[in-house]
Amino acid sequence: MAQGQIQEQRLTEQQRLTQTITQQQLLQAQLTELPLAQLAERITAEMDDNPALEIATDDDPEVFDDGDLTDGTAAESSYEQEARQEALDAAFQSLGRDDEELPVYQGGRSDQDERETPVYGQSISFYDQLKEQMAVADLTEQQQQVMEYLIGSLDDDGLLRKPLHTIADELAIYHNIDISEEKIVHVLMLLQEFDPPGIGARSLQECLLLQVKRRSPSRLRDLMQQVLEHYFDLFTKKHWKRLQHTLQLSELQAATLIGELRKLNPKPGTSMGEVMGRSVQQITPDFIVDTQDDGSVSFSLNSADLPELQVSPSFTETLDAYQKAPQSRQVKEALLYTRKKVESAQNFIEAIRQRRHTLTVTMRAIIAWQHRFFEEGDEAALRPMILKDIAQKTGLDISTVSRVSSSKYAQTRWGTFPLRFFFTDAVKTTDGEELSTREIKGALRDLIDGEDKHHPLSDEALRQRLAQQGYPIARRTVAKYREQLGIPIARLRDKA
Repeated sequence: MAQGQIQEQRLTEQQRLTQTITQQQLLQAQLTELPLAQLAERITAEMDDNPALEIATDDDPEVFDDGDLTDGTAAESSYEQEARQEALDAAFQSLGRDDEELPVYQGGRSDQDERETPVYGQSISFYDQLKEQMAVADLTEQQQQVMEYLIGSLDDDGLLRKPLHTIADELAIYHNIDISEEKIVHVLMLLQEFDPPGIGARSLQECLLLQVKRRSPSRLRDLMQQVLEHYFDLFTKKHWKRLQHTLQLSELQAATLIGELRKLNPKPGTSMGEVMGRSVQQITPDFIVDTQDDGSVSFSLNSADLPELQVSPSFTETLDAYQKAPQSRQVKEALLYTRKKVESAQNFIEAIRQRRHTLTVTMRAIIAWQHRFFEEGDEAALRPMILKDIAQKTGLDISTVSRVSSSKYAQTRWGTFPLRFFFTDAVKTTDGEELSTREIKGALRDLIDGEDKHHPLSDEALRQRLAQQGYPIARRTVAKYREQLGIPIARLRDKA
């Protein structure tokens, strides 16, 4: 060693969180996430690929009643253009600046719209259409995982309402993906390049701008972009004359500009189902929930046309024969092939069984928690419930509960709902009592429905009325809930 040089060896400690998952666990997770239509396709593909897997005799669906639910405790075209224009008008109204908080637009759907019975059948879902586009995108493995999570976080309108810092935290906690918000933004920008235009936007303004930027370069496109970027407030309040004067346009030019702006779609997610009529997408309920007149609730898993599976007896007999035969090279190869197919069939059948178990315990816990809703059908009866509550009640991982609730539907006496409908946040009062946000929204809607339409209540007046009813929330919260209900500010509700 040269003089003056020192070689040093250091020992350092580093804490690292790692997670391993077996192939069987991965298969179970994949099957649990699949809706019925896609599960049927997966079973067919598996049977085509594996001759050791075959159809067994069909069994009747298992029905779970209230005794199972308590688990030892008390059961707790022109039409399209018109619809798009109406949706955009509703979006304008919901953006009234009666509060400093950024408005959240939910499409202004009424209870009747939310509970409209969908068309049942097999189709490619909103989620799957985006995943098909993701499959042909040039993404790294980490970007694929983040992209899939972003797609799963989109609301029914195709917009991303969840803050990116929340997504970053959830990816780190539940999926062991440590990624910065900047990298998430980059993946989100790639998602926003998917069809339909406007998908993945974080606000109504961004949604409309994304659609305009897809247009071919023209003077009209430049004007539309200018309006959305610099005069969005005038646009949402429909101050057309002021826009015309500000942009120095003729009557014809202004009419053309406004006409094109009104063609933009504030809910790009719904356009992925427009070819099928008013339904956003065709769905098949995974659960059939039956409420009796005496208030008892039972449910069954919807097996649809899913076959019962078994390992082919001829394969198991062949496997036994090969194991007893003299072990020549050909016999060993045949034995290896047969054993691999039999084990694969057994694993697939077990994954299907585990899926059934996961769905059963999850739905059982949801019905027990929200029993009053299934009895009465009143949205205000929904108790505060988050993913963690059901995970603790069932013993399942919170990511498994999330996977089930984000892709499954329940047909009830009161309509067909996605499971995520039954999850509702809570608002804590000063005395520590938890109130459901759905309950507060219901009370808010009732107040506005019963107000004097010539003298509508301001957000502050609504706050005071809600406080008198036992809902002590801030005025800003009132404004947020009003906007989420698609109800405009008092000035725009005035019928005088």
